[in-house]
Amino acid sequence: MAWQEAFAHQTRACRELGSGLTARICEALTRIIAADQGPVGRRVKSWPGDPAVGADSLPLRLCGALHALVLSGRAPELARAYAMGGGMQLDRDIHQVIQSNDRYILDWIELAPQTNEVGRSAVLIAAVRFLARLLPEARFDLLELGASAGLNLNFRLYSLADEQGFFPDGAVSQVRLMPRWRGTPPPAATLPVGEARGVDLNPLDPAADGFRLMAYVWPDQQDRLARLRAAFAVAAAHPPCVERGDAGDWLESRLAEAGAHGRLVYHTVAAQYFPQATRDRIEAALRQAGARADAAHPLAHFAMENDGGEGAGLHLRLWAGGAMRAWDLGRADFHARWIDWQPREV
Repeated sequence: MAWQEAFAHQTRACRELGSGLTARICEALTRIIAADQGPVGRRVKSWPGDPAVGADSLPLRLCGALHALVLSGRAPELARAYAMGGGMQLDRDIHQVIQSNDRYILDWIELAPQTNEVGRSAVLIAAVRFLARLLPEARFDLLELGASAGLNLNFRLYSLADEQGFFPDGAVSQVRLMPRWRGTPPPAATLPVGEARGVDLNPLDPAADGFRLMAYVWPDQQDRLARLRAAFAVAAAHPPCVERGDAGDWLESRLAEAGAHGRLVYHTVAAQYFPQATRDRIEAALRQAGARADAAHPLAHFAMENDGGEGAGLHLRLWAGGAMRAWDLGRADFHARWIDWQPREV
């Protein structure tokens, strides 16, 4: 059945991404939902859309609902089970929570998961340092597609470490990014940035919607929760600008506007959620704007996206007058726990 396949896929993905607890939760939910004749079980088993990972992500919706109940203090027994890594009574604890909070869970799972994974800013910082060395005199406005709450629009305010520690000059912000590096990390370089804007179908407010974002972080990955809370603090001082809309519509409009600077368009593990028509419009808008770009107003496009290989592929394209140039920058874990930095022009 489609819903069971979705939970099996999510179980494997959680183990690969270092969350054994969430993998066990998905396994427990598979058994519980199969036997549940109540409203939650019926809703999951008759899900009208595609429950798969990368589509409606139904397993993550349900895991997020349970974590929200834990974080809110409404499920103390389940909280204790999570703290113990699951425990022998995980099925019983989850079953009891579902039975006692069915209306809450049903309401929660109607909305798609949004994590706004801050760790991916490590990849963005690396990419803009690479770009800055290509065009040391250029200034770029930032345009993020699928920006969620916009936390990764603030990547320039975060600190990235290599094997020797944080750089440059040892400055460390509230958000500290410490991926494991494969290959040689890019040297420090500053990319002058103008304005930063993003778009999302359902933009979240870091202040008002922070709880929902935290609920989608897997409960045994406390380092991710700590980064998220630190990013909320940065966003309070530097509120990100995220507009509501379709990424294709929005990018067409933004790139049609006259700009004083170059533009850097980017997205991280977002394109897979865009309809094909939206992806086609994004590509067409980039190529049309790229044809108009010149050395004074370059256009860059960076993508960190699932391409079927290990983790996500990292790809950069640049239009600055003349033919487009493109680089394969390497690969990264989907949460940027590791970055395999291997830049080569293609």
